[in-house]
Order: sequence, then C-alpha cells, then structure tokens
Amino acid sequence: MRDFVELWVYLSATPLFGLTATLATYLIAHGAYQRLGQPPWANPVLWTVVALALLLLATGTPYETYFSGAQFIHFLLGPAVVAMAWPLWQRRAELRARMVPLLAAATIGGAAAALSAVAIGWALGLPAEVLASLATKSVTAPVAMGIAEKIGGVPALAAVFAVLTGLVGAVSGKYLFDALRVREMTVRGFSLGTAAHGIGAARALQVHPDAGAYAALALGLQVLLASVLMPLVYRLF
Repeated sequence: MRDFVELWVYLSATPLFGLTATLATYLIAHGAYQRLGQPPWANPVLWTVVALALLLLATGTPYETYFSGAQFIHFLLGPAVVAMAWPLWQRRAELRARMVPLLAAATIGGAAAALSAVAIGWALGLPAEVLASLATKSVTAPVAMGIAEKIGGVPALAAVFAVLTGLVGAVSGKYLFDALRVREMTVRGFSLGTAAHGIGAARALQVHPDAGAYAALALGLQVLLASVLMPLVYRLF
C-alpha cells in the first residue's frame, strides 16, 4: 500500500498521470468490450470518459493537470483521422461513381443535424452562443471548436457537444438502424460518419470495413462542408 501511495503521489504531480490514466482506463474498457462481444452500449470510449471523469472528481485533480499528459494522445487524433483515408483509397473507383449522390446526402444530412439542434435549443430558450456551439455538434471536435469560434459560439462547449454527439451515435446507431431495417453497411457507415463524426466512424470500422470506409468519407465531407458553409450562413443571417 505504501508503494502504491508513493506511485500515486509521483504520477499525480507529473504529466505521466494523464497519459497513464488514459491508457490504463482505455485498455481495461476495451478488454471488457471485447469479452462482452463488442455491444454498442459497452463502447470503450464512453466508459473511459466516464471513468476518467469520476477519477478526476474523486481525487480533486484539475483538468489542466490531467491534460498536460493526455495531450500526447490528443496529438494522435490527427494521424488517426488521416489513416481512415486508406479504406477510401481502396474503394476510390466506387466512390468516384457515387460522388454526386454522396455529396448531396452529406449536405442534407449535415444541414439536418445542425438545424435540428439549433431549433431545439432555440425552442428551449438557450442563449445565442450556446446555439452557435450546438450547430457544430456533428463535426469532429477540433474542427467544431474552430467553427464555433468563427460563428460566435464557445469552442470548449462545442467540443463537449461534439463528443457527446459522437458517443450517442456510436452507442445508439445499431439499435436505430435495426429498428429502421437499414441493412446496407455502406448506408449505416455513411450515416454514422455524418451524424457522429470520428467516434461514430471508429465504431463503424469495428463493425464492417465498408461501413468504416463510408463513415470516414462522411466525416471528411462534413468537415469540408461545415467549414465553408457554417460561417457563410452565419454572416448571411
């Protein structure tokens, strides 16, 4: 016990705390996820977030202290997203043939995601800066933060909304698709990537390679469309 306390005191005072806590928690959550047969409700990202939040609250550790170590993992988000381009390259001929309907679906899907969130928030009487942050909820978090800053939102709040949206999509997507009798993996993947960005794309990739490829495409299209159209719409209205 004394050795454990000394180790905790050492880790909690250095950037190693955030890195070690994140990796250890995710490995445990992922191991449980695999043993349970990969059900959506056991998504390791979801339970890692919950466990880390409880750990920080229980120990009184400031988020800044945690992130000083976790930022090393945060940096890897960029290469991870770029790596999703490989399945797209393998299906480039198929994607080229479907580009027009896919672009139309991405535009309509992104608009529906943003407008529905803003409409619900407006009906509930939320402030304008919160509505602007909600509009970016279906864009991957780093991009959502940048867009939110341009359109009068709160970047930190936009990141929270984006992560929550991704988790909800990854957990509930299978059940919703089953209820709607959507069987085509490419459709499932594209829908998840459109509505639930990177976290949804990661879940789609675990389920089927075609679903993962189309989810990655949808994720990229949402980043491009939202980055161009949201600031333009904000200036117009």
